[in-house]
Amino acid sequence: MIPVPSQMRIWLAVGRTDMRRGMQGLALQVQETLGRDPHAGDLYVFRGRSGNLIK
Repeated sequence: MIPVPSQMRIWLAVGRTDMRRGMQGLALQVQETLGRDPHAGDLYVFRGRSGNLIK
């Protein structure tokens, strides 16, 4: 289990995400879709199309 500080926000991306994207592509998606800074300390979770991959 990974300990997560209580003040950290966790964002779950609903729907499908192209898991061929690297971390920079996913960070860009956070900036464009949510308008948030992906390096601000929050945790973003993305789900693959088939549901068996998580980044």
